[in-house]
Amino acid sequence: MTSTSLPVEAETLQYQTGFGNSFATEALPGALPVGRNSPARCPYGLYAEQLSGTAFTAPRAENRRSWLYRIRPAAQHARYAPCAQAGGWVSRFGAQPVTPNRLRWNPRPMPDAPTDFIDGIATVGGNGSPDEHGGVGIHLYAANASMRRRYFYNADGELLIVPQAGRLRVDTELGRMDVAPLEIAVIPRGTRFRVVLPDGTARGYLLENFGAPLRPPERGPIGSNSLANARDFETPVAWYEDLEGDFELMAKFEGGFWRTRLDHSPLDVVAWHGNHAPYKYDLRRFNAVGSITYDHPDPSIFTVLTSPSDTPGTANMDFAIFPPRILVMENTFRPPWFHRNVASEFMGLIQGVYDAKAEGFVPGGASLHNCMSAHGPDAETFEKASNADTSKPHYIRDTMAFMFETRRVIRPTEAALSWPELQTDYDACWKDLRKHFDPTRP
Repeated sequence: MTSTSLPVEAETLQYQTGFGNSFATEALPGALPVGRNSPARCPYGLYAEQLSGTAFTAPRAENRRSWLYRIRPAAQHARYAPCAQAGGWVSRFGAQPVTPNRLRWNPRPMPDAPTDFIDGIATVGGNGSPDEHGGVGIHLYAANASMRRRYFYNADGELLIVPQAGRLRVDTELGRMDVAPLEIAVIPRGTRFRVVLPDGTARGYLLENFGAPLRPPERGPIGSNSLANARDFETPVAWYEDLEGDFELMAKFEGGFWRTRLDHSPLDVVAWHGNHAPYKYDLRRFNAVGSITYDHPDPSIFTVLTSPSDTPGTANMDFAIFPPRILVMENTFRPPWFHRNVASEFMGLIQGVYDAKAEGFVPGGASLHNCMSAHGPDAETFEKASNADTSKPHYIRDTMAFMFETRRVIRPTEAALSWPELQTDYDACWKDLRKHFDPTRP
């Protein structure tokens, strides 16, 4: 199972299923030690190393850690040196300008020069900071080159990747994942990885979570099934590459970027066990629930993953999707209603048309509605839904939108506010809302 080259093989990758499981996997028979985590001598002469994603004393249900058995210890590297900011990646949000205005961006274009996944990241905004272990960074990526002889890890938070166009092969210390549009991938804090582009180009969205690790939300009265089921999450099996040469390892630490040189590939973990591991999820497997009588439930019913905060019921960040579904509520305005929210909402569109915004919101684009910024369906959607025959079901097909919702205000970066993709006429979609008030009609 050793890889010696970067081109994506035609093989079908293997995964272990379940969320938060304590997995055990090996790429060579007998590579996992028996009966202990750190024996005096590991099989095959490997080095034992623990990767801790939470405090040692975190409750068992919250604890994230994995034991890795690798060809060389991760500590074997040259001294780190500061380096230039990767692409347009920003992760300090205390001083950014903030506005209550609704914002919307068209898709970012592909770069002209060869640009890999890390250098192709541009920050839209965020909140909090890595040192307080709270908040998020929200980014877009556009890349046209694979990461070659270059690896990366993020000490500031875990990464949620939402592809919109182009597949990704994500090679990590703990295995390999193929991630396509309509799927997501999560790379835990501190995990070393590389991104290869099977299609030559790729574009999408990236969330940097500084807070508690993402997990499926509690279901409450929904019960024990529906939403994102644990069995549909996939974690890669052990895989390694034993390569020597000149390699770069880049790190993001406290908002800064650092690099060091390696004489070997850091993806040399032959076996591992634990629950601090990357995973992927197919958004098409989400089992949506909704009203079968009247009114529109809160969009929280579409939450796939959540990062809890210290305030019960109020997340550091929720990742929700708006998938294909059937609307059957009678005598009800079926699209999302006009709304003001204490939380801040960043939306993206992976494919199709979002049912609340028929115009101007296109795949690869994004919108930002900050705390208490009023928003809702555009004029065309409002007119159509207000006159719809609600005695018949409405099938929403061939679409996938998503939302990053956070408890704090999202501060756009100065760069994002000056991108040519920012729509200056975003407010026009509400200017044609007609006057419906008629005091003579109840």
